Amino acid sequence: MRIALTGASGFVGREIIKLAPQQGHEIVACSRRPENPVPGAHRTVKFGADLTLDGVEAVIHLAGESIMGRWTAGKKKRILDSRVQGTRQVVEAIARSTPKPRKLVSASGVGIYGDRGDEELTEASPAGSAGFLTHVALAWEREAEGARSLGVPVCTVRVAMVLGRDGGALPLMAPVFRLGLGGKLGTGRQWMSWIHVHDVAALFLHAATHDRLSGPVNGAAPDPVRNADFTRTFGAIVHRPAFLGVPAFVLRTILQETCCLVLDSQRVLPVKAPASGFRFRYPDLPSALSAALGK
Repeated sequence: MRIALTGASGFVGREIIKLAPQQGHEIVACSRRPENPVPGAHRTVKFGADLTLDGVEAVIHLAGESIMGRWTAGKKKRILDSRVQGTRQVVEAIARSTPKPRKLVSASGVGIYGDRGDEELTEASPAGSAGFLTHVALAWEREAEGARSLGVPVCTVRVAMVLGRDGGALPLMAPVFRLGLGGKLGTGRQWMSWIHVHDVAALFLHAATHDRLSGPVNGAAPDPVRNADFTRTFGAIVHRPAFLGVPAFVLRTILQETCCLVLDSQRVLPVKAPASGFRFRYPDLPSALSAALGK
């Protein structure tokens, strides 16, 4: 299958490009700078208002401003606008395509659920009612759903924290734990949902090629853990103590609004992906962290 991919040079995009040929797929990378071909892609086309998707059988849309960093007013605007406007450009390109792609798979985030305590969150759970990331994810998914009115099925993958050696949160966390400075954040009782980068890349390809999978899909491993358990497991894998901790009030003071990234509790469970035949290579935290850390 020929699949168009936005965000191809990002952490998850690079993994999709690596995995796709193994499954017999060809990736057309959509880039703001097509003069710099994306390594591993069959070809690179311009991503923007004049995006062309003719001859493409499916679209995987990942592009968007990183949520990492201080959320200034300008940063928040870039996070929201990049997702809304970028997704709108993809849907408009689908409308112009002849023939149209058979599927649009758009990224979203588990932040759509907000801070939910111990509640088990499946794809049938309602979205949260407050919070910046909830607002962003809702707007992102709403834009993607515009392709459905064109007769193109839509799948929105709600991605949890991605674990991998070459990107995401892990390269920031690993040096801290290796120095023996890791520990729980806040009470440590908040639930953390995660997924290994190989599994999330495989899930996007699975969603693009399986007609039965549509609507929201939780891109999270079936083993959410409390923050205290996450830090304990991380410490054990790198053979360092993980008994230090940072009180919630300190995190709120230092991180301000972005403290939700580490203090919000989201116990996300994947139901639809396994029901469609998807299988996780790294279904539990020890195996995923060990692989991501090269252990």
